[in-house]
Amino acid sequence: MNFDFIILINMKKTNSKLQNRALTSAGIILGALGLAYAPIPGLQQTVVIVSGTELKVPLEQLEAKFEQENPNIKIELKFQGSQDIVNKFIDQKNDFNPTILMPASGELLDELSQRYQAQNKGEAFYNEPQPIAKTLLVAIAWPERGNVIFPNNNFSWQRVEQAMQSNSWEAVGGQKNWGSFDFVITNPTRSNSAQATLSLWAMSKSNTDNTNNINYNNPEIASLFSTVKKSIYQPPRSTDILLQEFITRGPNDADIATVYESIALSRWQQSGKNQGKPYQIYYLNPTVETVATAAIVRQNVDSGTANAAKKFVNFLTQPEQQKIFVQYGFRPTNNNVDLKSVSNSPWSQNIPGSQINPSAKTLTAPNRKSTGEIQRLWQRVN
Repeated sequence: MNFDFIILINMKKTNSKLQNRALTSAGIILGALGLAYAPIPGLQQTVVIVSGTELKVPLEQLEAKFEQENPNIKIELKFQGSQDIVNKFIDQKNDFNPTILMPASGELLDELSQRYQAQNKGEAFYNEPQPIAKTLLVAIAWPERGNVIFPNNNFSWQRVEQAMQSNSWEAVGGQKNWGSFDFVITNPTRSNSAQATLSLWAMSKSNTDNTNNINYNNPEIASLFSTVKKSIYQPPRSTDILLQEFITRGPNDADIATVYESIALSRWQQSGKNQGKPYQIYYLNPTVETVATAAIVRQNVDSGTANAAKKFVNFLTQPEQQKIFVQYGFRPTNNNVDLKSVSNSPWSQNIPGSQINPSAKTLTAPNRKSTGEIQRLWQRVN
């Protein structure tokens, strides 16, 4: 055999081996990159979050951002009324295992912790609950109706009660064709905003300045609850659902409501599109500040999942994520975020009645004992 021919064959074999090695190396590199940027089967953590509905839109946006930055952690979002979050967890009525509970108020987590410890040994949560976003309880009204019942833009529980008792707009200075007076709140046995509403309303009749210092055995308070209950047909289970119904129904079916400032601001433009003229916001004085708070539960949650959950909770408290909450009408819990400096902030949209620094006195949400008494009285009155 020709010597040059033998050399040529060997060179081809050598080149082929080098090419195979190069392809193998490239495959290893690509595989390594895939492992770095794609979820590893069997290693992905699933974090199930149960939140109040008022946080639904910002959390859905932040879920996608977090999963993109953390491909080995999958977020599943569930939404319930804030009192339902507590009751369903304690009574084990969910058909899933929650990892993080995030009701509208931290006081509800205090309630959950006490009820859990009464039934079980050990702590309910892995660590201290973490404040995520703040908001205030406000009232909203369609402009013509608000101008009649709240002269000079000053909200009044007395005026609302008077209108509910008469059940007529004409009796409080409105037009006859406006028909009945329709005030709406959520279900106090399922939702934090209704509990806050009734505690402020009861406080206004009790000569006290503390939502946790009200005698719910007082006949006047029972009469008030009865008036409200008779006037409200099938109250919604959560605040965001209430506001969507309020916007859809419009004047003559839903005139005035109490909701969170956050969703009142974020859905304001929608109200204008649906009804031609958007609602106005009224600050209650005093009002209640509720702080949406996240807690990582111990029940059916292993340490690996808890660590993934902690990463998500920490993610929510960082300035960039806090700015997204501001864009949806929440007030930040991170002091490094300024309402005025956030782009697309609803406070820069000239929404009627909205205020960056309202002068109203701010109270904490009612505690477990008070909310329990509110629920019992609501169920008892006719």
